[in-house]
Amino acid sequence: MSSSTTTDLDELIQLDSTYHMSTYSRIPVNFVKGRGTRLWDSSGKVYLDLLSGIGVANVGHCHPKVVRAIKNQLDSLIHVSNLFYTKPQLDLAKKITEISFGDACFFGNSGAEANEGAIKLARRYAKLKGKNAFEIITAFRSFHGRTMKTLAATGQPEKQKPFEPLPPGFKHVPLNNIDALKKEINEKTCAIMLEVIQGEGGVYLCDESYLREIRTICDEKDILLIFDEVQTGMGRTGHMFAYEGVGVVPDIMTLAKGIGSGLPIGVLVASKKVAVFKPGEHGSTFGGGPVVCAGALATIGVIEEEGLVENSRQVGLYLKTRLEELKNKEGLIKEVRGRGLMLAVELKEEKAKDIVIGLLKEGIVVNNIGNNIIRFLPPLCLTEDEVDEAISVIEPFVV
Repeated sequence: MSSSTTTDLDELIQLDSTYHMSTYSRIPVNFVKGRGTRLWDSSGKVYLDLLSGIGVANVGHCHPKVVRAIKNQLDSLIHVSNLFYTKPQLDLAKKITEISFGDACFFGNSGAEANEGAIKLARRYAKLKGKNAFEIITAFRSFHGRTMKTLAATGQPEKQKPFEPLPPGFKHVPLNNIDALKKEINEKTCAIMLEVIQGEGGVYLCDESYLREIRTICDEKDILLIFDEVQTGMGRTGHMFAYEGVGVVPDIMTLAKGIGSGLPIGVLVASKKVAVFKPGEHGSTFGGGPVVCAGALATIGVIEEEGLVENSRQVGLYLKTRLEELKNKEGLIKEVRGRGLMLAVELKEEKAKDIVIGLLKEGIVVNNIGNNIIRFLPPLCLTEDEVDEAISVIEPFVV
């Protein structure tokens, strides 16, 4: 790294420590360019990105069709508020309902906002049914956001403790334990909220039989089933939405991350019977603005046109197979889990962060969850050759 780029990075570190709240443990790299599966830092070093902005750049960085759609919209209209009609928003809502179970959408600015909307919608639905039901059951290790309500929904006590007391109305149960879940259901239960695959919790999968039984229980008791697909949606798991891969349809689904290619968008999707909000009951100043909706429409178009759902399934299976090969060499890998291009390796020793830093120095971008899990969320355009390239770098660190 040249002295000038070193100075640039040092300056950014100083600015961050002086002017930005200390909410992130940043790694000392300044990325300045992204194309496809590759990133460039300020020194010109090239990296293979197997994280895609934490599952955001599903179509790859700066896809030309997405960039063009955003630029065209910027030239014509940026914002007018939701007091008026805008075509990109309604075109996007129509498209999402065409490719999903949903009948109606609401747009916010993040996954947390989408989940907050899902919580409100579930409570509103119960109230209109004449029920005094407001509690939502979620799973331990789940992650649903950082607003106070979505933090309360999140099943990670270490994230909750600094902000207690949290809003009431949430119960947490072990994942895939149907008996434990049944014990928590009562007349106050309005919804069950789950990630089909827990992302921030460590890439843990819901059993299909577990989800099918929950769907039956929800139908029998008129309890809503919410799937948080903020991380699993938009082709990430080898299906456009993860619910399709398990054959269980929710009443409400939330999306964010991969639908906007980096623009701030969250989507609340619901079936017709559940989409009960009336004017004034929910809203967002910036949600569903013309620019982000144009970007999201283009993103969906690229996913469909370039066959990225199928590529996620095929290349994801190849990456999982290659990681399993490393596991079988009796090194540090204890378990490989996930589906599509949403994968994780659990280590036998607490070396995940050290390995992530080591891989970054070798030009491979991944991230660690805690001390013993390494997560892979590459762009869905990843190739098998790039998998081989990555495995050749990863192998010395884990075998």
